[in-house]
Amino acid sequence: MKTREIKIGKIKIGGNNPLVLIAGPCVIESEKSTIKTAYRLKSITEKIGISLIFKSSYDKANRSSKDSFRGPGLREGIKILERVKNDTGLPVLSDVHSVDEVKPASEVLDVLQIPAFLCRQTDLIMAIARTGKPVNIKKGQFLSPWDIRNIIDKITSAGNKNIIITERGVTFGYNNLVADMRSLPIMRTFGYPVVFDATHSLQLPGAQGRSSGGEKDMVPYLARAAVAVGCDALFLEVHECPERALCDGPNMIGIVELPSLLKDIKKIDKIVRR
Repeated sequence: MKTREIKIGKIKIGGNNPLVLIAGPCVIESEKSTIKTAYRLKSITEKIGISLIFKSSYDKANRSSKDSFRGPGLREGIKILERVKNDTGLPVLSDVHSVDEVKPASEVLDVLQIPAFLCRQTDLIMAIARTGKPVNIKKGQFLSPWDIRNIIDKITSAGNKNIIITERGVTFGYNNLVADMRSLPIMRTFGYPVVFDATHSLQLPGAQGRSSGGEKDMVPYLARAAVAVGCDALFLEVHECPERALCDGPNMIGIVELPSLLKDIKKIDKIVRR
């Protein structure tokens, strides 16, 4: 099933193009660590031959506790992402949480991401759509795959067809998510590239009381399954040491694990596209 081709810098997602990777640490912890991770990811993906979009959040506004680490904030975070972009040449993606953030974020970001919990906020969606830049919709944990059509309609009504849709699991009882692989081909019928978020799909929201848990050991299994079903990009949050990560450590994978997984999914992607 062919989807629309979306251009992000020199990278093409969708159409008949090979699988793309969207990856990076959950949140910007420091300028030094973010740039170091970006360079390391670039080196890994170039050796394997997979296009990379670097992702990290300047602010994680949807946290379990008021004491949870949120990142450096918009002003400082955007500066760090701009340096990543300029130094490495990688396109960058981050969450945008409010209408006020749209203009300054769009001046740097190559892809503006609508967080899952905000995917029905019409004013935010329309403001992002009007930038004309590629938009990554994180499908809310509370939505069915066919509900995503309403969000697509909002964005296209503003004249923007640079749309990417990301599946990140759906609520399944308390403190648990389930990844329904049927959602990938269903959402691809809308004609836009579909991404599978293999790390957030294994998050256990609020499972640790004041923070979320996760099942990072299961990430390779869901990642391989999603690529086998057919998706246009894979979304992975990675960290030098997930055990010490300041946000979402339980569902992030270590960067040392990435090369082996990417080699597997590249082989699977070739089979699926053939």
